[in-house]
Parts: sequence; C-alpha cells; structure tokens
Amino acid sequence: MALVPRPYGLPKRNHGPMDSPDFPPDFAPDLARPGFDRRAWPMGGRLDYWSGADGWPIRRYRLGSGARGRMLVLGGRGDMIEKYLEVIDHWAARGWAVTTFDWRGQGGSGRLTADPMCGHIDDFADWIADLNALAADWRAEGDGPTAIVAHSMGGHLLLRALAEGMPSPDAAVTVAPMLGLHSAPLPRWLAVAIARLMVALGRGERQAWTQKEQSERQRRMRQKRLTHDPDRYADELWWRDHSRDIALGPPSWTWVLQALESTRALAQGDAVARIATPLLMLATQHDQLVSTPAIRRVAARIAGARLHVYGREAAHEILRELDPVRLDALGRIDAFLDETAP
Repeated sequence: MALVPRPYGLPKRNHGPMDSPDFPPDFAPDLARPGFDRRAWPMGGRLDYWSGADGWPIRRYRLGSGARGRMLVLGGRGDMIEKYLEVIDHWAARGWAVTTFDWRGQGGSGRLTADPMCGHIDDFADWIADLNALAADWRAEGDGPTAIVAHSMGGHLLLRALAEGMPSPDAAVTVAPMLGLHSAPLPRWLAVAIARLMVALGRGERQAWTQKEQSERQRRMRQKRLTHDPDRYADELWWRDHSRDIALGPPSWTWVLQALESTRALAQGDAVARIATPLLMLATQHDQLVSTPAIRRVAARIAGARLHVYGREAAHEILRELDPVRLDALGRIDAFLDETAP
C-alpha cells in the first residue's frame, strides 16, 4: 500500500552564507561555522518535490551558488534532509550547488505502508532507479565539477548504482557506507533466515523491531550508536517532534532482507571492482550499525579507493559527531574534492 506524501512547509531560516576559508586535510578549528542554527533552514535554499518515473514525489532541497561545482548528498536509512543542513550549508559556503533529497518512503517523501513509522521498500532496485533518474536531472542542471557524498545506506546505494553503470561523477565520498550489516549477536546466516521467514509469513511490511519513542533509556542507547554529540542528536529529535510527517522508526522485515541480500551481492560480485570513480571512504572501527570489516574488504577491491577509519572517537554518524571528528572528516572530504574534482 503506497501512501502519497503531503506537502511539507519551510520552518525558520538561518542568516545568509558566510565566506569560507580554504580547509586543510587535517583537523582545523576554523572549519566551524559559528552561529549556525541547526534547527533552521539556511537562507537562500529551495525546498520542492522532484517526481520519480512513476510520478512519486521525492522531497528535494537545493542550496548554493555552484561556483565551485555541483554536489549531490545522499542520506541514510531513516534520515531526513534536516539532519544534514549543517554540512549542506558548509559545502554551499564553499561554492558547491548542493542537492539532497529524502529517499522514497522516508523523510518528507511519503510512506510505502500504512504504518507511518515503518521504513519500508519492496526492492532496493526502486531506490537505484530513483537515484539514476534524479542524478541524470541533477547533471543536466549545469556545468562544472560534480561530486556525490553519501552516508550509510546512501553509500551502499551509490556504490551499487556505480557498479551497475550509473554515469560517474568526478569524485565520490562514502561515509560509514552500509556494505554489510552489524547483525551481532546474531550470525549473518541466522539474520537472513529470520528475515526470509518473516517475509514468507506475510510480515514483510511490519516493523522488524520495536522502538519506544518516549523511552529515555532507548534514546540514550540509540544516541550512543549514532554519535557522541548529545546536542546534535537532540537536533534530530527536535525536527522529528516538530514535524511528525518526517519521523520514521524501525525498518520493515522486507527492508532487512533487502539490505542483507543487496550488501552481500555487491560485496561478492565482480561489478564493484570495475568502479573507476575517484573515491574516499570514511568509516569507524566501532560502528555498531554497519560492518567495518565489510567496508575494508570492499575498499580493497576498488582500485584507487582511499579509506580512513576512525577509532573510538567516532560512532556511525561521522558528519554529526563532536567537532574534533566532524571537522576532521570535513577537512578530509574537502581536500579530497579539491584534488580530484578541481
């Protein structure tokens, strides 16, 4: 059952963009943009809907002049545009025309089941089709260098799309890409068996686990899996609480099965080794959501891919971490893009 999303309005905005210095590849305190309100939309951006091939409305946001080039930012499972306004504003201040969007079935792009809190997709190929079509329109919007930055599930979908023949940008960055799921304490084979059983029993569109929205204990546990920064985690909750249309809970059993099968197919198939896009991969050794060993294995199979793995200082959402990690990651990304997509 597909539910068409409702229009989503703009909340308050930030002040206009500030001049931005050239950033070194290592941690630099001057990367911080003082005064940025993470609970407001940056001034000058445009929030609208892009239509998929079947007419499905995909909520899209664009910000920046494009003097530096054009960037596409892909979020992860359960993410919404609002979570990454801070880094979008950072890249827009550096001259990138940044485009981002909510994946079909999450954020402001509607829901695919009757349960508005269930993160569902029938087939990851549907998201690949959306990405290919939206990226084609994005490329046609202007000239100049192109870059794609993708987090978690978005990183998996980007690498899968490139492996399957999507035209390459000049450079790509994946941040904690979902190249394998962290299924512990269950072994992967058991997680697959359970997911297949639940789908076979007709529970594919049901939430794979429960998430008590008002449980302070569960919120603290979730925060520790995502980021060491309680303030940035609180920002996500603020957006969810003030805009319930964009809130999303656990994935469906079909999503779980699709994720397990798609990540295995990408990691074991031959196509990933044919990716020729200049690629920077950031990961963290203590990621509790995606498999860091899987990231290492895939990175080793992509010629020229550069991999940096953080330690205990970083959880899954590297770009929403405490500033020593977040700014180091931004510095690495900016230096890489300056080199590979000048």
